[in-house]
Amino acid sequence: MATVDPLQRETPTIALPGLGRALITAGKLGQKSAEDIYRKALSSKSSFIAELVGSGAVSASDLAHTLTAAFAAPLLDLDAIDTNRLPKGLLDSKICSDYRVVVLSKRSNRLIVATADPSDQAAAEKIKFSTQMGVDWVIAEYDKLSKLVDANATTATEAMEDIIGGDFEFDESAAEAIIDNDKPNTSEVEDAPVVRFLHKMLMDAFSMRASDLHFEPYEHSYRVRFRIDGELREIASPPIAIKDKLASRIKVISRMDISEKRVPQDGRMKLKVGPDRVIDFRVSTLPTLFGEKIVIRILDPSSAKLGIDALGYEPEEKERLLKAIGRPYGMILVTGPTGSGKTVSLYTCLNLLNQPGVNIATAEDPSEINLPGVNQVNVNEKAGLTFAAALKSFLRQDPDIIMVGEIRDLETADISIKAAQTGHLVLSTLHTNDAPATLTRMRNMGIAAFNIASSVILITAQRLARRLCPNCKTPVEIPRAALINAGFKEADLEGNWKPYKAVGCSACNNGYKGRVGIYQVMPISEEMQRIILRDGSSLDIAAQAEKEGVRSLRQSGLNKVKLGMTSLEEVLAVTNE
Repeated sequence: MATVDPLQRETPTIALPGLGRALITAGKLGQKSAEDIYRKALSSKSSFIAELVGSGAVSASDLAHTLTAAFAAPLLDLDAIDTNRLPKGLLDSKICSDYRVVVLSKRSNRLIVATADPSDQAAAEKIKFSTQMGVDWVIAEYDKLSKLVDANATTATEAMEDIIGGDFEFDESAAEAIIDNDKPNTSEVEDAPVVRFLHKMLMDAFSMRASDLHFEPYEHSYRVRFRIDGELREIASPPIAIKDKLASRIKVISRMDISEKRVPQDGRMKLKVGPDRVIDFRVSTLPTLFGEKIVIRILDPSSAKLGIDALGYEPEEKERLLKAIGRPYGMILVTGPTGSGKTVSLYTCLNLLNQPGVNIATAEDPSEINLPGVNQVNVNEKAGLTFAAALKSFLRQDPDIIMVGEIRDLETADISIKAAQTGHLVLSTLHTNDAPATLTRMRNMGIAAFNIASSVILITAQRLARRLCPNCKTPVEIPRAALINAGFKEADLEGNWKPYKAVGCSACNNGYKGRVGIYQVMPISEEMQRIILRDGSSLDIAAQAEKEGVRSLRQSGLNKVKLGMTSLEEVLAVTNE
């Protein structure tokens, strides 16, 4: 990396951390650049080193070598050590996570600790206070260290053992008192093992890329499940006596009423994951026979910024969608069952449309992804703020683009269509099986055929299929007749491609890792408008769509099989024909 001219080192105008001063002294960073990065870190509430490496101002490797010389500390390549042999339990995992450090060994009354920032006095003091031992720094590259810290986080099972073997004991009389008592007990909320257990569950769910956590009480047992790649997996079975304390803890940090256990409640909470990232959670409670079932949805704002290419659209599907969202007015509908990625698709489109000269308003129940520059409204039916009421208000706010979370009734549909007909681009969702069925569903809701034909410009139906793990997927021989029966055409079977099957390895979940979208992108052509106006069926529209080159969901899924992205079994499971 090119050194910085010492003449560029200006008089400090902000108190930089030791790391910044060390880089300026070493000539690796200019004063102004360091100050800009530090200000950005402060505004985004992340660490200076995370912002520094993330911005590309200094590479993790160059930073580590520079700090080795500046602080006369040894440099360690974490790839060269066996991480499974690192000592356990010498330092609290929360400190390791917060300060991005890993204990390498213990020598007498001193700990040998890997860090990417040896100038961090707060970390050194925290470790000394917690362990009553001295600290000797060893420098490691920040990116490798962060991965190791996340991998070494205490598992949910270990945290659960703390509860069972610690200061928590099963007490039937106490459990009954908690259920019957309308007023919360302070100890019920602040039980330390419960706090640790919840924290580790949330951290484990995040590291395992789960989308939801389910806390489920039964008569004689308690179960925690994660939804990973669309499938629920049982993760832990803590003692049943924990159920009320855990529910109270979740409700406190989600700002719910902990004394109300008779009706469902909704809330939100945040969890800091290291110094440079905060995760949002949406929380829902439901009274059941044996206690409150709690479902926590992990909301990832970065999913809306992945870009349209990351969602899995084929080139022609992507072109149709981009052409539609580029129109000045009309209605675009995204359809599919719950959990099929409709919200992410809509927000990806909004992210593309979100420009300084565009006024965007959204009405959702509730808003899951925060997008700066977009005016987001949470529907509150109890207060009278319905989708229809929000839409009426939007039209008085001079909008260019309107996004409605879901069209549920005739009034909402009617206002949305009128908005699309009067110069606004309207995006919304419906729960239908495929794109052609959406048009007949709208007719059944009571919307006039000429209103549908004159407003809807494109419908996208979608599903999420599990993506095959690239490390362990294996080619499989499937009889030609079975492939034809699944929907492949003779021409599709030509060439050297082979379908793959899921195997399973340490890097994936039963042979799958992540998910990929399967899409049916159907623009409304003039011929389709004629079919709608003469009250044609969804079969008529589907036949016309096929003539115009629109793939069905099954055909789109089979194309993903041909590309080796997913398995035939997965496509057959998520699509129906």
